[in-house]
Amino acid sequence: MSQEPYILITADTHAGGSHAQYREYLDPQWREKFDEWRGGYKNPSQEHYGSKKMRNWDFGIRNKDQDSQGVVGEVVFPNTVPPFYRTSIVTAHPPKPDEYERCLAGIRAHNRWLKDFCDEDPVRRAGIGLILPNDFDEAIKDIEFIAKAGLRGGVLLPLIPPDAYWLKPLYDPAWDRVFAAIQDHDLVINQHTGQGLPDYGQGAVAESIWIQDVTFYGQAGYRHLIMSGVFEKFPRLKHILTESGCAWVAPVLASMDRAYHAIKAGSQGEMNYKGMDLPLKEPPSAYAKRHCYYGASFPSKADLAGIDEIGEDHVLWGNDYPHYEGTFPYTLESLRLTFGSMPDARRRKLLGLNAAALYHFDLEKLKPRAAKVGPTPAQVETPLPREQIPRDTACYLFRDALAEAR
Repeated sequence: MSQEPYILITADTHAGGSHAQYREYLDPQWREKFDEWRGGYKNPSQEHYGSKKMRNWDFGIRNKDQDSQGVVGEVVFPNTVPPFYRTSIVTAHPPKPDEYERCLAGIRAHNRWLKDFCDEDPVRRAGIGLILPNDFDEAIKDIEFIAKAGLRGGVLLPLIPPDAYWLKPLYDPAWDRVFAAIQDHDLVINQHTGQGLPDYGQGAVAESIWIQDVTFYGQAGYRHLIMSGVFEKFPRLKHILTESGCAWVAPVLASMDRAYHAIKAGSQGEMNYKGMDLPLKEPPSAYAKRHCYYGASFPSKADLAGIDEIGEDHVLWGNDYPHYEGTFPYTLESLRLTFGSMPDARRRKLLGLNAAALYHFDLEKLKPRAAKVGPTPAQVETPLPREQIPRDTACYLFRDALAEAR
């Protein structure tokens, strides 16, 4: 087995501009309103100030951190709060009609900022641009910008919460124009857990329900796209659900296939489906195998146990930098914990080659940096004893490992 270092590409990082930076990227007519909004804005996460917050936009800090972890490429989701939003767009509710115009200005400022951020190191960074679901004509304009700007991470598809009554659900055929534009520009459809949930309000009970439901609603977008025939109508589309693990994929697809066959049969139990038809020529699992990918981020061994059913070409690793729940600064320890016993060829796919194929990273240009900082097979295959499992981290991978070792 070759001891050539791995080309480590994280398919799950986050970045965003500061408010001062975003102001410069806003259309000029919005800057006065932004100054008024900014004067009343209070950061809900004060602990994010300092070097952690600067990791969102500081070129030197970010590259030094990623090099220290052996990471040479990164797919970049949004993180900071864009103009006129109350939270990061990864968890934000879609704007209501009276909020839409200023939120559109806010996400366009982010997209412009992201272009320049990725242009600082285009070999290393693949940025994911933003669209809004309120006006499909404007969304298509933003898709065109994302493509022309070279944001090869693709599009972050906004999930539609069940209480967003002013918006069309993803399975509505009205979305077809949006999917056609994404396909025509050869962009990836990205989803990230945290979107699509109804507004539960505030407080401990609401937060506890939110964190339990986040997985279900993340998978809802996946189900809606497949069952509504999006990949039948647009056969070149690729879709990835990130920071979602992958242990859930096989049982969810089995459930979808059962629903498909029941409707084809005309009934299931007391449910009568006669006269109904689905826009699918094949079972849902067949589309998933061709079109769907899974940003498992820092998967556990249990997550990867069913990878043969998913396909080893469809699972991508990530470190969730710079989030507290990510693996930084213990990425090598996380790899030793999960990937040590995996065959080398499969390991290389999950740790970088799959991301390179999906997001068009230039492997030849990444190799020199990987040769200097990338982890080697010998390092990854070195077992991680219990006493070396990091304890000063919020990453669930380590916390679960400690609990299992008791």
